[in-house]
Amino acid sequence: MNNLLLTVLAALVVAPFVAPSNHSSANLQDPRPALSKKDRKALLEEGLAFGSRAMGKERTRQREIFTLLGGEPVLDTKADRAARKELLGLWEDLPGLPDVKGDNFYWKEERRGRYIVGGKSRGAKALLLGMHGGGEGSGDAANSAGPYGSAASSLKWVGVFPEVLEKTAHGWTDSGTEEWVLDLIEQARRSFDIDADHVYLAGHSMGGYGSWTIGAHHADRVAALAPSAGAPTPVLDRATDKVQEIDWGVVLNLRNVPMVVYQSIDDPRVPPDVNQCAVREVGAAREQFGGYDHFTYWEVDGRGHDEPPGGPKAHLDKIADFKREPVQDVVVWQPALTWKRQFYWLFWERPGIGAIVEGRIDRAANTVRVTVTPSAGSGSAGAELSVLLDERLVDFEREVIVELDGVEVFRGIPERRLEVLLETSTSGDPGRQYSARVPLK
Repeated sequence: MNNLLLTVLAALVVAPFVAPSNHSSANLQDPRPALSKKDRKALLEEGLAFGSRAMGKERTRQREIFTLLGGEPVLDTKADRAARKELLGLWEDLPGLPDVKGDNFYWKEERRGRYIVGGKSRGAKALLLGMHGGGEGSGDAANSAGPYGSAASSLKWVGVFPEVLEKTAHGWTDSGTEEWVLDLIEQARRSFDIDADHVYLAGHSMGGYGSWTIGAHHADRVAALAPSAGAPTPVLDRATDKVQEIDWGVVLNLRNVPMVVYQSIDDPRVPPDVNQCAVREVGAAREQFGGYDHFTYWEVDGRGHDEPPGGPKAHLDKIADFKREPVQDVVVWQPALTWKRQFYWLFWERPGIGAIVEGRIDRAANTVRVTVTPSAGSGSAGAELSVLLDERLVDFEREVIVELDGVEVFRGIPERRLEVLLETSTSGDPGRQYSARVPLK
């Protein structure tokens, strides 16, 4: 427990963070003591340092901080703007990459967490997170740093090329590698001053699987994806061993993400059936939800398991002009990770793995409509699910309506709260910052 605020803690019983109620608190007397500027800043710094995926005791403490900040005044437009700027400044002060050139170990003493920095590090226009191929017992960061580093240089991008922490068949999502990849992206953005709207994921073979899967899990944080000769995880028919569908948390999440998928139909190591199945599922999802406006399947013959014609440069050229659009009127989210709580403007404290959440903004009606299709074992629909709001989505000068599964759960003017801003600033991403939160109860 941080001891900077013992005097404040002595004055209240800290409870888990509770989102603002549906009613304005302007006329209510809040018994909590006002925080000094020093203590307020200390809480913001501590909350940011825990990051966006805090779990266990760290998450408990982070939620205590939100509760302490809940006694701060409701933010007006000017204070909201100032708090956003302050929080991003504090996030920028957190550590960057341990090393910003060459071949390095993230955890030096253990010689663990190898990553290579390549491309153009000074004045870079974008960040490429390049993923190597491999599998059980194999995989080398140099295999992606060479070809993809050269391609990144030609585009004036900086490239970070990690090596999976454990060399397994699904190394990019095993043994904490996915969490580490997210840390590398955030720290590289700080080190190289990269705009959050220009982060790209690409990789060949198992790296294609990584860019498909991590890109889908964190679709709200990437500008575009370029998987090469790799595919997402399939679900196979037990009797025939044929591909039935794509695993949870991939295709639906990619509704708003530009993507160019490369596949050779004579690939002996990654046959085309899985990517072809994914393409069919994209088509079905487009029919149901709309979107997928910039999804391209680049299929050739005669290349085997080699890189695409023209190599990584030709592949990256196809996504280089895309910029992330962080504010979307339609969001579809199928959670796959317990620690991925925010997805665009949806927030789920304990995500229902495999559930399908669809959120739509009706700007003319100033209404947010959310539907939840729970999966087996995902819990009750909407439990601890919230929508995050600001003026980019709705008009705060008019009554805002929020519906869950066709039932109105909120009508009024949402309150801008500092604790909500802190929660949504932990990734240092202005596109994911929101100041109001409405629980879908």
